Amino acid sequence: MKKKLLYGLFAILLLLLSASNMPPEKEKKQAEETVSLTIRNPKVEVASEFEDMVGMYEKTHPHVHIQVETVGGISDDFSDLKTQMAVGEGPDIFTNVGYTATKEWMRYLEDLSGESWVSDARDGTLDPITERGKVYGMPMNMEGFGIIYNKVLFEKAGINELPDTYTELEKAASQLKKAGVTPFANGYYEEWKLGHHLTSLAFSELSDPEAFMSELAEGKASFTDNDSFHNMLRFLDLTLAYGKPHAATTDYYAEMEAFQKGEAAMIVQGNWVEPLLAKQAPDLDAGMFPIPLDDGGDAQLVTGVPSYWVVNKQSGAAEKREAKRFLKWMAESEEGHAYQTEHLRFISAFRTVQPPETGLSGDAWRQYDQQERRNFNWSSYSPFMKDAFGRILKQYVNEEMSKRDALQDLDHAWRQNASSH
Repeated sequence: MKKKLLYGLFAILLLLLSASNMPPEKEKKQAEETVSLTIRNPKVEVASEFEDMVGMYEKTHPHVHIQVETVGGISDDFSDLKTQMAVGEGPDIFTNVGYTATKEWMRYLEDLSGESWVSDARDGTLDPITERGKVYGMPMNMEGFGIIYNKVLFEKAGINELPDTYTELEKAASQLKKAGVTPFANGYYEEWKLGHHLTSLAFSELSDPEAFMSELAEGKASFTDNDSFHNMLRFLDLTLAYGKPHAATTDYYAEMEAFQKGEAAMIVQGNWVEPLLAKQAPDLDAGMFPIPLDDGGDAQLVTGVPSYWVVNKQSGAAEKREAKRFLKWMAESEEGHAYQTEHLRFISAFRTVQPPETGLSGDAWRQYDQQERRNFNWSSYSPFMKDAFGRILKQYVNEEMSKRDALQDLDHAWRQNASSH
């Protein structure tokens, strides 16, 4: 009897000890569960900085482990992501450019309409990622695309005012050449610059880009008869005539290296190159101005949200929960704000974050804030057309076709795309 009593007391003691070491509620158990996330980062310029930011987050959220997969640079056509998604092995957080891509990827996008940062987004920044009143992504940042220039080399050539018309830009290029400076460091190897950004610039010059796109599909309009696209090719000609040779085989990094070393005075890029310049050429004094396609004197930067952070709808409940918390931390915490503006050099799409005052991002923000709003129109047309634009314009840069042939091929590609949808 005594033995039975002792065994019973011992069993009760063990139960009490084990209970005292257990989390009291499910919530605490969830908080201590290790959750692994994968983020697909398309910004090669800030690969190490982004990983540092993730590391900082992990220190204050020890139950979360985040693996960053950086892609992009030379090309990023999302083909790898499509394959991963098809077999249910996609990342927990990835990016989407909005508009057409929102509809195409809808089955993989988690609804983020209930997130608190939605109400803080600047006017219009959520439009490309909103479908039927629901928000499916968080703006990564805001960017401007134009001409980045070396202020010292401009001063050396006696250029005291920034070009605001095509004629003034041509004159500036001539002055640079006479001063022994190569005007443009051309890098057209990657088709995204030609197929996405430069075509978006041509569309942005139109009074109603969306109407023109519809008329193209119906055969009521043509690239061959459009002044903006003729002017875009004329601008390309200018960069080739006053630029470093082998433009079609010079990639992003080679172009950046030439600019950083002072081998050329201008690059056709966006403020996203600022982190690279800060790391590799911290003493280079650079500025940014819009690309003037005509002599109207109203050149403006092409600006907008380049892409949106989205959460994979296929991910598990715990992964989706932690993915949303990470996005919220980037959008709302002081640490997230500071890291994005100071290290990633981002222009935040949120009202409560102070916009940059200096550097290329400061230039881009001031011009965005003062000018008419011009979005990245390439979000409005399909990946097929972006690829077609890039391929055809690269052939033009490589002198494999004439202006008329290039524009006619664009007409054909647009109608072919329209008929297949």
